[in-house]
Amino acid sequence: MDANTQQGAQQQHAAKPSLFSNKKVLYGAILVLIIAVVIALVLTNGSGNAGSQLAVFDGQPVPQAIISQLAVPNSVAASVKTGFASNFPKPVNGTALVVNGKPEVLYMGAEYCPYCAIERWGLIIALMRFGNFTGIEYMTSSATDSFANTPTFTFVNSTYSSPYISFVPVEMVNNKINPSTGQYSPLQHPNSSEQAILSKYNPVGSIPFIDFANSAVQIGANYNDPTILDGRNWSTIAASANDPTSTISMAVVGAANIATAQICMLTNNTPASVCGQSYISTIETELG
Repeated sequence: MDANTQQGAQQQHAAKPSLFSNKKVLYGAILVLIIAVVIALVLTNGSGNAGSQLAVFDGQPVPQAIISQLAVPNSVAASVKTGFASNFPKPVNGTALVVNGKPEVLYMGAEYCPYCAIERWGLIIALMRFGNFTGIEYMTSSATDSFANTPTFTFVNSTYSSPYISFVPVEMVNNKINPSTGQYSPLQHPNSSEQAILSKYNPVGSIPFIDFANSAVQIGANYNDPTILDGRNWSTIAASANDPTSTISMAVVGAANIATAQICMLTNNTPASVCGQSYISTIETELG
């Protein structure tokens, strides 16, 4: 059949929809509606299962409503201070990391990692004080590792813009074991400079790893108990972050405040609307 004949046959078929094709459209619409209802129930049910139900959202874009909730007010942050955080960045003396004339915050982690999962919450809150994200996606930590299916985000397809800092994320592997290799599949590969930094300051290769422009590095999460996120979804976690009396706020906003203070030390305390807050100045003094 030549191209013109084939095109005519396709047009003729399209012009005469069968009862079966109409049913397919109807069934498809019903399926879409069912999926939408399930998504709504999972994301609004505060007691929702934080396990496999949440994992179905892996790789889906995060709506602006959730992102907006992560703009935690200064009144909440001032009440939390460093919260439950027990792991602080440590000063180092390396050649300054700069990208496009701005100090670089380098994050290295992996989607399967539950400690990366909880750390991303605070890191995103902190970075949003200096700029904006696009392309953030839902993610859960590995279903087969400890603290399984911890609700979090992934930086893989994200973009960050800021007039003050550059943010470079490296999510090294995904969150699912490849049956043929028995390993998590590679995602983003550290370049030679990033690998050299990891080898110098973190030779064991622990994650999450955050380098604040070679001025300070953090190995591991600020708060090492991802179980505080159990039984919750992204919406309820974000809402709890805005309640300074909640354990979630004490963990993730405390971590955000520490990262914020460390970044302020790189930006000569700009912007003043962020770095001029008294609680940030106090944390800067603690960080030295």
